[in-house]
Amino acid sequence: MRILFLSFYYPPDLSAGSFRASSLVKALLERLPETAHIEVITTSPNRYLSFSQAAKDGVPAYEQHPGLTIHRVALPEHQSGMRDQSRAFYAYAREALRISRGHSYDMVYATSSRLMTASLGAWLSRRLKAPLYLDIRDIFVDTLKDVLPSRVSWLAKPIFGRIEKWTLRQAKGVNLVSEGFLEYFEPRYPGRRFSLYTNGIDEEFLRAAPITTSCREQKPLSVVYAGNMGEGQGLHEIVPELAKRLEGRAHFILIGDGGRRPHLEAALAKAHCTNVEVRDPVPRDQLIKLYQQADVLFLHLNDYPAFRKVLPSKLFEYGALGKPILAGVSGYAARFIEKHLDNAQVFPPCDVDRGESAFTALSPETAPRETFTRSFARHNIMLEMAQDVLAVKTREKVS
Repeated sequence: MRILFLSFYYPPDLSAGSFRASSLVKALLERLPETAHIEVITTSPNRYLSFSQAAKDGVPAYEQHPGLTIHRVALPEHQSGMRDQSRAFYAYAREALRISRGHSYDMVYATSSRLMTASLGAWLSRRLKAPLYLDIRDIFVDTLKDVLPSRVSWLAKPIFGRIEKWTLRQAKGVNLVSEGFLEYFEPRYPGRRFSLYTNGIDEEFLRAAPITTSCREQKPLSVVYAGNMGEGQGLHEIVPELAKRLEGRAHFILIGDGGRRPHLEAALAKAHCTNVEVRDPVPRDQLIKLYQQADVLFLHLNDYPAFRKVLPSKLFEYGALGKPILAGVSGYAARFIEKHLDNAQVFPPCDVDRGESAFTALSPETAPRETFTRSFARHNIMLEMAQDVLAVKTREKVS
């Protein structure tokens, strides 16, 4: 069997999609016979401009391993704007078409958050006459109305809605990374079978999980956030005022980059916050150490209806490390936290008053979450998903 595997992000890039893709590749290689081969087409590290150049050093554009080939497409320099991202994706798609030309594959797999990698997978699936499996990590069409100006979204949404329908109709298998996505997809695609293999906890975080319980009463408490700083996270809407309220009680360390980082830094300066540090992204081994040094781990999603369906991958990292969690989320993510994570306080997005109350209610205790780590070990989830991916070929033969 030969599998064409499309993922815009892949290690050493810093992205939830990157780590998810590499974990699935490993699981597929465990399931496949030695004669099988996976061909990954991805990009050179580009998730964050402040991290990408350093990450590119020493990363080959082409790798060959037993049962695995990795092609990394070099992209034009880009940031978070739609125009830049479109140029970057065009470069990736053009090279994916070139690399796959003249080859035969038994199936195509694509993991996608912004729909376009999924659509590229659908196009290649038709061209190569190979069944398609899609892994949907976000609902791009549903998000457009929240993150784009209304004068743009009213035109873009029906166009991308048609692209989404065409893309999903090509797929023999579709996985949704969040159970909350079902309320969007099931009414639009009646009769379609959706699998629900969520994100999980990688081995590095399982190894870093606490064994015993400890408590720190010393003030101020260190509150750490790491990840994207975009419109979706809305850090610029919550952190400046919340940090100001918590002066003397909390010191915020925000690690990452993204399109709204300049807005965040400007808002912090305007609020005269003295208890917030904004740092550039760091490799994963350094990030785990920073998590372990933290007293509280922080998460926030902006107050948009589309984000009530998502389940942030960061929750699995945070949960494994046993730290108190302060989460400004709603909808499915809030329900997931309340069900699976103890010593976690949830407050409505962008609500500073409730955020302050939630912080006050936290216990400054680090404790193992053994049931959580057992239930959501990424390796086990990916082994099950790999079996579902490979079953697409069987389902095609039956149909």
